[in-house]
Amino acid sequence: MLPQRVVVAIMCFLAIICAYTHRVSISHVITKLVVPINRTSDAIEQEAVCKVDGDTTSETKENKGEYTWSEQKQGYILGSFYFGYLISQLPGGILADKYGAKWVLGGCLLTSGLCTMLMPLAIKLGDEWGLMVIRILTGFAQGPLFPGCTSLLSAWVPANERGRLCAFAFSGVTIGTVVSNFSSGMMLHYFHWSVTFVVFGSTGAIWFIIFVFLCTSRPDQHPCIKPEELAYLTEALGERSTSKSAIPWKELLFSLPLVALVICQIGHDWGYYVMITCLPKYIADVIRFSIRSNGFVTALPFLAMFVCTNLAGLLADYIIQNKILSITNERKLYTFIAALGPGAFTVAASYAGCDKVLVIALFTIAMFLMGFYYAGQKLTPMDMSPSYAGTLMALSNGFGSFAGMLSPPIVSALTPHATMSEWRLVFWLGLILLVVSSVIFAIWGTGDVQAYDPSYKGEKKEG
Repeated sequence: MLPQRVVVAIMCFLAIICAYTHRVSISHVITKLVVPINRTSDAIEQEAVCKVDGDTTSETKENKGEYTWSEQKQGYILGSFYFGYLISQLPGGILADKYGAKWVLGGCLLTSGLCTMLMPLAIKLGDEWGLMVIRILTGFAQGPLFPGCTSLLSAWVPANERGRLCAFAFSGVTIGTVVSNFSSGMMLHYFHWSVTFVVFGSTGAIWFIIFVFLCTSRPDQHPCIKPEELAYLTEALGERSTSKSAIPWKELLFSLPLVALVICQIGHDWGYYVMITCLPKYIADVIRFSIRSNGFVTALPFLAMFVCTNLAGLLADYIIQNKILSITNERKLYTFIAALGPGAFTVAASYAGCDKVLVIALFTIAMFLMGFYYAGQKLTPMDMSPSYAGTLMALSNGFGSFAGMLSPPIVSALTPHATMSEWRLVFWLGLILLVVSSVIFAIWGTGDVQAYDPSYKGEKKEG
C-alpha cells in the first residue's frame, strides 16, 4: 500500500486536474460558440495571420458559430472566472488552516463541478451574461483550491519531501490543462459543445466521493494510517497545535518576504494565465490550426511542463538534502529559471512567423522551463509558515488572481484584430512582468520559517 501522505498528494493532484478542466475548457468551447473571424486574403499576404490548417476549411464551413461576441467581450467572459476566484481565496485559506482542509477542499471541487455542468443552461438562458455569471460562481467555488491543497500538504508532507510530492501535486495544473486542451478538441470535433462541460463537470463529483473516504485533514485523524508512518510524520512535522489560535495579521502582512512572494505570484500568474486562457485563441486565430489540431498542439507545451515539474521536484529535494543549495537559494534559482525561460521563448515564438512546427516547439520549450516554478516560489508558503500555509497561499494566489482577471480583457484590447504583430506585444509584456517579479523575489523572498509561525525556533526580535 502507498503511504498515506502519497495518497494525499495524489488526491491533491487529481483535484487540481479536475479544477483546471473546469477552468480552461471554456477557452476551447468559445472558439466553437463564436462566429469565426472573417479573414481577407490581404491579411494573409501581409503575414498578419497564417494560412489555414489543412482541415480547417471544412471545419469552418461546419462551424458557423452561434454568437457574435467581440474579442473584447470574449476577454471579459474568459476573465470573469477570476472575479469570483479572488473573493473566496482568503476565507478558504483561513478556514483550511483553522478547521482543517478536507471539507474546504472537498466542497470547493464539488461546487465547481456542478457549476461547470450548468454552463450550457446558463448560456441558453442568458447568452454571454449568463455565461459570465456562472463563470464567476465557478471561480468563487475554486478560490479555496490552492489554499486548501497547500494547508493539507503542509499537514502531511515533511520539508525534505516537498520538492517531489508537493511539486507533483501542483503539477496537476499542467495535466489538467493538457487533459482539457486535448479532450476539448476531440469532444468539440465529434460532439455538441455542451458535452465538454458535462463530462468535465462530472469529474468533480466523482473526485469528491473518493476524497471523502480516503483523506483527512491531519495524519493523527486518519483511521487507517500505519503507526510507523504516523510516528515518522509526527517526528518530521512536529506536534501541531489543535487550538484555533488567532492569525498574527500584523506580523504577517508587514512581512517583506510576503510582499515579494505576492509580487512574484502576480508576475508568474500573468504569464501562465495568458498561456492557458489565450494560447488556444492564438493558435486558432493567428497560427490557424483546426479545432481538433488546436487541442492537440496546445496540449504539448503543458505536457512538457508536467515532465519538467516532476523532474525539477526530484532534483530540488536532491539539492536540498545534499546541502548543495539552501532551501531559499534553491527556490530563488528555480523561480528565476521559470520566469526568464518562458518569457524569452514565447517572445521568440511570436517572431517565428507561420512556421507552425517551430512555433509549437518554442512554446513547448517555454512551458517546459516554467515547470521549475512548482518546486520554486510555489512551495514557499509552506516553507515560510507551515501553520498558516493556507493563509499565505490565499494571499499570494489571491493577488495573483488579479492577473488572471485582467489578462484576458487586456490581451483582447491589445489584439482587436488578432494579428501576429498585436500578439507580439502581448508576449513582450509577459517577458517583462515575469523577469521583474522574479528579480524582486530573488532579492527579498525566502524559504525560511518566519518568526510569526508557532514552529519558529530562531531568536525572535522584540517589538
